[in-house]
Amino acid sequence: MNPCMPFFVAISCTIALLAVSAQGQELPPPETSQQRARLQAEVEAEYEAWAQQANLLKKVVRLVRPNVAHIEAEKVEKTAVGGSKTVEEAGSGVILEVAGKFYVLTNRHVVKDSPLAKIDISLSDGRVVQPIGVWDDPETDIAVLAINAGNLFAARLGDSRNVEIGDFVIAVGSPFGLSHSVTYGIISAKGRRDLELGPQGVRYQDFLQTDASINPGNSGGPLLNLRGEVIGLNTAIASNSGGSEGIGFAIPINMARVVAEQLIANGRVVRAFLGVHLDSQFNAQQAIAMGLPRYQGARLSGITPNSPAERTGLKVADVVVKYDGEIIEDDNHLVNLVGLTPVDKLIEILVWRDRKLVSLKTRLGDRNQLLNN
Repeated sequence: MNPCMPFFVAISCTIALLAVSAQGQELPPPETSQQRARLQAEVEAEYEAWAQQANLLKKVVRLVRPNVAHIEAEKVEKTAVGGSKTVEEAGSGVILEVAGKFYVLTNRHVVKDSPLAKIDISLSDGRVVQPIGVWDDPETDIAVLAINAGNLFAARLGDSRNVEIGDFVIAVGSPFGLSHSVTYGIISAKGRRDLELGPQGVRYQDFLQTDASINPGNSGGPLLNLRGEVIGLNTAIASNSGGSEGIGFAIPINMARVVAEQLIANGRVVRAFLGVHLDSQFNAQQAIAMGLPRYQGARLSGITPNSPAERTGLKVADVVVKYDGEIIEDDNHLVNLVGLTPVDKLIEILVWRDRKLVSLKTRLGDRNQLLNN
């Protein structure tokens, strides 16, 4: 049985009951000409206020449409019986400009295993170009495509740290191949982690959740605030049907930007290494027993020998409550922050030890060098 099914059924039943209840409280229609005139005046007044918001949405859409590309990719996959088949993928992308050159930021799963000659990028002005280079990062499901094209408008990237639950957002993409389709909604939640995405999974997760309609083909398209800034990269949906059910997920643009910059500069992502093992069983009762003011942080269950953590003086049972100025929510949050930190950056770590706060500073190592040793 699908564990999500009772949730969706319960919501549907609740909506039906609310609809019946609301119908019983409906105001009667106006019966006289004077009543109709008053109601019409109220409608006109409220429409003017609503129209201002609607005009803002229209202007944002006009502003950002040239920043969005439609992507089609072909690849050959092996079948279970030893043959092969051609698979077509479709998605969306965001135009970036770095040092005078243009790139398309998208999801790795859109272009994974596709030869350059089998990837078509449709721009908003009707041009279709093929990438001259592709770099990707499987641990975040992010890819960057280099293109040889001019007269493009790069997207404005926002700061996803400033996103709040309830913020209005706009999603632009190509659901089912319908390019530059627009939907809107709100930010429903932040910091969604532990999502099962693909057979290999995605290691670094910190998704924004939105109820803006996202469907197959939206992958890699932008999630925007009402300033026209990209705050997320639409990536996945939670659905029983395969279509939109109001639960979509976007990679925060701050994470995508760090990965994209490294892919463009190095062709790969160089990840930092702290050298700790985290206690996934750490819970609220244990936090109270340790005297923590509130349940937060990541408790250390082990320290890697000769690591930055050991040299810094981190100890088993320390609870990391703040990393580089950011309050730590849980162990996955700490993993994300460490993985996106530049190697050799000096970091301040605040830990809870023996019922008091202890401040430590460290420089992180290169995880790739550790794995190769």
